[in-house]
Amino acid sequence: MQRKIFGMKRGLLLSVAAILCSLGLNAQNYNETLGQDKANAINSAVPFLRIAPDSRSGAMGDAGIALSPDAYAQIWNSSKLAFVETPYGISITYVPWLRQLINDMNLAYVSGYYQIDKLQAVGASLRYFTMGNVNFYDNNGNGMGSFSPHELAFDLSYNRKLSDNFSLGLAGRFIYSNLTGGQGGQDHESVESGKSFAVDINGYYTDNVKIAQYDGTWAAGFSISNLGSKLGYSAESKNFIPTNLGVGGALTLNLDKYNKITGTADLNKLLIPTPPIYEDNPETGERQIVKGKSDDVGIIQGVFQSFGDAPDGFSEEMKEITVSLGAEYWYANQFAARLGYFYENAKKGNRKYFTAGVGFKMKVLGLDFSYLIPAGNFSNSPLKNTWRFSLIMDFEDIAGK
Repeated sequence: MQRKIFGMKRGLLLSVAAILCSLGLNAQNYNETLGQDKANAINSAVPFLRIAPDSRSGAMGDAGIALSPDAYAQIWNSSKLAFVETPYGISITYVPWLRQLINDMNLAYVSGYYQIDKLQAVGASLRYFTMGNVNFYDNNGNGMGSFSPHELAFDLSYNRKLSDNFSLGLAGRFIYSNLTGGQGGQDHESVESGKSFAVDINGYYTDNVKIAQYDGTWAAGFSISNLGSKLGYSAESKNFIPTNLGVGGALTLNLDKYNKITGTADLNKLLIPTPPIYEDNPETGERQIVKGKSDDVGIIQGVFQSFGDAPDGFSEEMKEITVSLGAEYWYANQFAARLGYFYENAKKGNRKYFTAGVGFKMKVLGLDFSYLIPAGNFSNSPLKNTWRFSLIMDFEDIAGK
């Protein structure tokens, strides 16, 4: 699909990226349809890092922090890889994105892990997000060339058991964003590719449990992800990347020899400052903060400030927490059916949707599929008809373990 952008400036680039990734797209609809207080969504650079790239969690409301370990663990909580039961594995995912708006935008994801021994495992993953082909024009309508904006993230992790039940993981990530291919703005100012380095710190605890007559396992996990340098497209302007705190829990019960069920829930909150409320000073004409705190702060200060800087206080801070709920049923470890729900407060982006999917496991090879259904009054949401397709391979049989 050919898209035209006229006279693009540096300051618009982050807005374009945020819109394309649909994070906060429904907040404007919320204000128009309900007429309540204005939305105050938190925006960041490279919002593609917030797209759930795997079909298993994608079918369970985007919950994955405490799910049982597999090759998808690298994206949610790499410390789970210390508990994998197979020596090495690979996952590949394809996600067409915002097909209600654009027919050539997609996310591709590949991950893998290797079990060093019974206590240690390493993992790696690559995410590649392309926004299709864009034509650039100046303000007079003259062509300035075309380009396919794209972003990627590559990470490596090391994960280790500290006991029979608990593990910690550390991941390093390189982030690259190229939205214009070097095209300058309408004033011919320089526009660069954005780069950032970040780390994830995460943990996982699991143990056996017995409820009534059913044996099973329960697990809990946490993940501080994308803690790293700001990213920008010029030396003068840098923006926070989506640093996030996530906590999750999961419970699996074996109903009998062939049937088992899992319930899981994740809570997530961005660890970047909330935008303050500005008004123009009637005397000087300058913009000034009337509620909240300045978001022009450093990375570490921004993390700590994010817990108490919302203009409307604690009640607004709580609205910044997203909720993911999911359920999974397995038959004979060969067929899975999944359901989920994702909730985000209307003032903070208003993404609300149900998810569903299925999975198949055939020795080495596994296939997962998920589908997203917008909830509420947003039947025309850009997220409508979002599907994910994943291929997962574990090599236990090949390795002979």
